[in-house]
Amino acid sequence: MIDVTVYKFLHFLGIIMIFVSLGGVMVHVFNGGAKVDNVWRKPAGITHGIGLLLVLLGGFGMMARLGIPWPWPGWLFVKLAIWLVLGGMTGLLYRLGTGGKSLWVVVMLLGAIAAFMAIMKPL
Repeated sequence: MIDVTVYKFLHFLGIIMIFVSLGGVMVHVFNGGAKVDNVWRKPAGITHGIGLLLVLLGGFGMMARLGIPWPWPGWLFVKLAIWLVLGGMTGLLYRLGTGGKSLWVVVMLLGAIAAFMAIMKPL
């Protein structure tokens, strides 16, 4: 049986991978780069995808170990919604180009809301 600490580690590693890849894509796009000329597009995409998978794996593993039953609490649905938004963020960044600079703040706010939901469990 896998310990909850392992699932936490996977979850946090995934979070780091998501934000690192989004930061790299943001810097490229905000400097006027396009999807086609991004030489780091594939590594960033792979990092983003693996990060999303690790966040999901770690999160559901923690849920199982902590005994969170169905129906899930509201805070968990908020975190899943944030996961979905962050999953589609690279495509949105490439589509909006330099016009998406406000997403820099949006991504940070989404991370802060997810952390708040995980720590405080308000819903």
